[in-house]
Amino acid sequence: MIAATASPTVGRRGGAGTGPAGRTRFAVAAAASLTIAGAAGATALVTAYRRAEWGQDGAFTWFWAGMLIFSLPAAWWAVRRGTSARLRLAVLIGYACFTYLPKLLRNPAGPLYHDEYAHWGQAHDIVLDGVLFQQNPIVRVIGDYPGLHATVASLAILTGVTVWHAAVFVLIVAHVLVTLGVAVLAAQLWPDARIAAAAAVVYSLNSSYLYFDTQLGYESLAIGVLVWALVGAMRAIRAGTRGARLGWSALTLLLTVAITATHHLTALWLSGMLFLIALAGTVLRVPSRTAWALTAMSVLSVGSWMASVSPRTGKYLEPYLGRALDQFGGMAGSGGSGGRTLFNQSVAPWWEQYAAFAAPGCAALATAGAAVLWWQRRHTAEPVTKAASAAMLLLGALYFPATLLILTPSGAEGARRSWAFSYLGIALVTAPLIIALLDRARRPISGSGALLLAGCGLVMVGNTAAGMNPSYRFPGPPVFGSDTRASTPEVLAAAEWLRRTHGRGARLVADRYSGLIFGSYGEQEPTTGSESFPAYDLYIAKPGSPPPEGLIRQLRDWRFEYLVVDRRMSEQVPEIKIYFENNEPIPHDGTPGFTRAQLTKFDTLPWLIKVYDGPHIAIYRFDFTSLEQRIHTEAR
Repeated sequence: MIAATASPTVGRRGGAGTGPAGRTRFAVAAAASLTIAGAAGATALVTAYRRAEWGQDGAFTWFWAGMLIFSLPAAWWAVRRGTSARLRLAVLIGYACFTYLPKLLRNPAGPLYHDEYAHWGQAHDIVLDGVLFQQNPIVRVIGDYPGLHATVASLAILTGVTVWHAAVFVLIVAHVLVTLGVAVLAAQLWPDARIAAAAAVVYSLNSSYLYFDTQLGYESLAIGVLVWALVGAMRAIRAGTRGARLGWSALTLLLTVAITATHHLTALWLSGMLFLIALAGTVLRVPSRTAWALTAMSVLSVGSWMASVSPRTGKYLEPYLGRALDQFGGMAGSGGSGGRTLFNQSVAPWWEQYAAFAAPGCAALATAGAAVLWWQRRHTAEPVTKAASAAMLLLGALYFPATLLILTPSGAEGARRSWAFSYLGIALVTAPLIIALLDRARRPISGSGALLLAGCGLVMVGNTAAGMNPSYRFPGPPVFGSDTRASTPEVLAAAEWLRRTHGRGARLVADRYSGLIFGSYGEQEPTTGSESFPAYDLYIAKPGSPPPEGLIRQLRDWRFEYLVVDRRMSEQVPEIKIYFENNEPIPHDGTPGFTRAQLTKFDTLPWLIKVYDGPHIAIYRFDFTSLEQRIHTEAR
């Protein structure tokens, strides 16, 4: 792997690794400096989170001081010429473990992000019931992709640890594997371990690396498997014998099926990446039969799964692109729903916001330089490397139009989810450029090296700021309308009361934030509504108006039992400007979307029975028999 592709230039102008004694001193110096830097960085991260939790200033400064005090020296040791293969491997593993710390310290004891509640609940249900492919009440499509949940549940059952601790272990291993996988993949293209390490470091700068792809989510596991599937594909393409080619192709197919059973988008991206490699090989007249065969197998795997196991995946993914295009139309004046303002009312410091705008420019500059380098070496490069790096240039180029989607409310989520994939292309093509620039320097620590490290720091800060808002990254007091701060003692107590007194698995109607808690810790089946099932119309209806008959019929036929009402909806505006779901017909003009009367009207409705009442949370039980009798009486 990485060790087998150590740079032949080791020891030439570094001096530190010229003999066994020198290499030992070099390794000891690296271990000591990185251990000290890691301890200092972890302390700074803890300080940052404590300051944020207590409402004190300086959380952002402490956070980035902690991240950079370890990350930049680790990057320097990883790409330094005198670093041995074993030390480089150790540095990359340490780098991966340290970069998991921000998410681990953010919520070490249980789920916090929106999707984490869904995935944790899904794995928990598998432990309790032993059944796969159950529909999830929070993110309905994830039940069709049980790879992550089955892995976590199996580990929890085998070891006796909690579902959450099993999940954390799986996620840490996946984070390390994706980091090493990028390095190994780069080593399939260039026989220089410094380039491999540089690719891993550059990939770690993408906006999903620190938080999104370290959360309990199916992409966090699947993207690591994707990288290793690409490694298998490259080994199959390069194989010199039929047996080796078949063996590596079989491994790639196995990993492809595992990805398909874990995450829809990752499986689609894998098919696209294999297609680009095959296409580039064909255009550049490199033998591509194996690449096309692997592409066909990947497309067949994904298509078969979505057709037979999860036919609703298309409907789940389509609205994001459709709404984004409509909102682009609104921005252009064609009557769509319009765009969004970046960092609107954000508490992120000015320098972090500026870095977010500068990061795509840095990526564009580096990618342009990599394209020039590819063009200069096109006649001397090894054919497979030339074709694969051309494919990665095309993949990396997709990052830049995707950044425009961040300007639309619906496209922003899709854009963020695409960057972890397109940045793989940027990492693989810019790594040779970085090493070429470093090789021009005559000193181990040069101006160009310092400039590159500073650029890495800038891009890490900017991409993280663009990819995740502060309430996801930092702790703080409970905030209404924030996925990460919805878990208040009152909501937890209400969910626990319902589970304890009425059991699990009850269907109920709730807002987005109450639904997260009732659907995970409460083990119920909440719905927040949709265009085809507008459950939010119950809340929107004016006092005294008749209940929407079609909706009531749906609730009765689908055996809904409870209605959860959070009266804060009449007092506060959600932090993320959503009460139920993205398409809700509720105005967002900076004032609460409901009046007090709209939320207290349920107290007087004869077909609802209040069974729980707290300071803000009320739970009502539907009495459809009483309602039907009332409707029939009024009809006479």
